[in-house]
Amino acid sequence: MKIKWNIKYTTMAVYAFIVAALSILFYLIASEVSLFRIQMGKYINTFQPIIIGAVMAYIFNFILEFYENCILHNIISEKNKKRNRIIGIILTYATVILLLYLFLNFVFPQLVSSIVGLVNDIPGYVTNISKKFTEITNNFYIGEEYYQLIMEKWNELVNYIIDFATELIPKLGNFTKSILSSVWNIVLGIIISIYLLIDKEKFMALGRKITYSIFSDSGANRVLELINRGDNIFGKFLSGKILDSFIIGILTFVVLKLFKMPYVTLISFIVGVTNIIPFFGPFIGAVPSFFIILFESPVKAFWFLLIILIIQQIDGNIIGPKILGDSLGISAFWILFSLLVAGKLLGFIGLIIGVPLFVFIYSIIKDIVEARLDKKGLPTNTKEYY
Repeated sequence: MKIKWNIKYTTMAVYAFIVAALSILFYLIASEVSLFRIQMGKYINTFQPIIIGAVMAYIFNFILEFYENCILHNIISEKNKKRNRIIGIILTYATVILLLYLFLNFVFPQLVSSIVGLVNDIPGYVTNISKKFTEITNNFYIGEEYYQLIMEKWNELVNYIIDFATELIPKLGNFTKSILSSVWNIVLGIIISIYLLIDKEKFMALGRKITYSIFSDSGANRVLELINRGDNIFGKFLSGKILDSFIIGILTFVVLKLFKMPYVTLISFIVGVTNIIPFFGPFIGAVPSFFIILFESPVKAFWFLLIILIIQQIDGNIIGPKILGDSLGISAFWILFSLLVAGKLLGFIGLIIGVPLFVFIYSIIKDIVEARLDKKGLPTNTKEYY
């Protein structure tokens, strides 16, 4: 007996199955986040050289395009593109090596010196603050039960600070050791990145070829459009944020040096690195920096907050818009949401790529919603639904 399939109900059943399967998958991942991260870590370790090489190629491509489009384009004829590419790659990696050399010779030693000095000075700072705290509490009448509670919490804070300072250098040592143990993967990643950059057009053409072989023409065009959109979002965000954070780090270093702040290199590095995190990065970097300076001088600590506030205003209103152009196009709530979710799943990397990843997903959902509304003849502007 031949079964007559109803296309309408078959389609509904397939959609229902896909939704159920995705819901179960999401529940399993959400309920076993730690196990999921462990399993993903195993796969990532297996493909680590390829991942490192792909990430290097993607980031270094911005430098390569700068040399090819802005410098070599005016010097060497476009007919010999292979020569342009080889010279551009040599200049790209020479630039990376130069930046790495400057960091290791001028910034890294001062960072280590600042951290070691801070760790050695923290016990003395804590002792002085404890004495001041005791003097202040003695000048005011505080009930015995409240005094005991305050001293208990204060001692917990002191013990936490001392434990953190004691474990800081070993943690940095373990971090350095883990990087050194991955030297072979990094070397392989560099080699892979060079091959990817040399034949990047060929790899992109191969990707388009595979896409058109799998999907229909309209589907393939949609997939390639989404890939280009993602590349545009991530490329502009990462390259712009790295450049912006580098400028802010240098500016912070100069200003703090003029005001004779303590641990200038360490604090400038913290501010520069955390500035990569959108919107909340300046606050994340300012809080630990404030307490580092607070140990040395409370007056300088409050001056530091004022300086950071001014620098961030300059960055938000002048430097940032010049480099990044338009804003991310989402509200502060969605930025916080994406940072919390991506930070929980991917750690510090999630804090960096979480926002552009959310913007990309948000743009896809927005397209789908507006297309369905347009098909129904309804307005697509959100203001129409207030």
